[in-house]
Amino acid sequence: MIRVAVAGAAGRMGRLIVQNVVEDEELQLAQAFDIREIGRDAGELAGVGKTDVRITDAAEMESKLEADILVDFTTANAAVENIRIAASKGVKLVVGTTGFNEEQKRKIEEYCKAVPAVISPNFSVGVNVFWKLLEKASELLSNYDVEIMEMHHRFKKDAPSGTAVKAAELIKSVIGEREIVTGRSGECLRKDEIGVFAIRGGDVVGEHTVFFIGMGERVEITHRAWSRQAFAKGAIRAVKWIANVSKPGIYGMADVLGL
Repeated sequence: MIRVAVAGAAGRMGRLIVQNVVEDEELQLAQAFDIREIGRDAGELAGVGKTDVRITDAAEMESKLEADILVDFTTANAAVENIRIAASKGVKLVVGTTGFNEEQKRKIEEYCKAVPAVISPNFSVGVNVFWKLLEKASELLSNYDVEIMEMHHRFKKDAPSGTAVKAAELIKSVIGEREIVTGRSGECLRKDEIGVFAIRGGDVVGEHTVFFIGMGERVEITHRAWSRQAFAKGAIRAVKWIANVSKPGIYGMADVLGL
């Protein structure tokens, strides 16, 4: 039985992770952390009934974390600290938090020299296939203009999304040096660049389209998520995979899926 702790257990994704852990016979919900709903039964909050695992104040994680794996869907600042704590205790990690700056990424890389961690801006199986398709399309359409559009719910804090940023970086790595531009205004004649644009509104779970635009034609590759279960199921898959990994370091969903 794999003992799982969930950071951000009171959030939208956190509740889904709790639900999926409780419903999986190979996993045990060991702990739940958040800065909200402290003292509430994590299972009841997630809609799967009483679990006797109450949400602990995230500020107490350093003294109370005891699990095999910590799953983190929080905020960038909180996640960096949670990763530090988990790594110091030898607790493996599955991290779906996005919006890290370069300094935070460097800290995470340093912390994960101590433990294995799956860190991905998107745990959806479909999105990871989407990235592989973009890689192949970039090889075949390397002289085309590239634009990326992403759409998410009105409450998303970071823009552009981590998925869109990874798509841009992946395409850039294949077709060669191009500037990544986020938004345009005024006089801005198109240069050798990759445009990335964010739309926010309503309850959109997540949509990403990459346009490869040539003279007289264009190719569009789109991934749409209409339920957060797509991300939660992928995260659970990552939990089971990382449980059998002993070598410290950062892994991605491509490793989990054998891509």
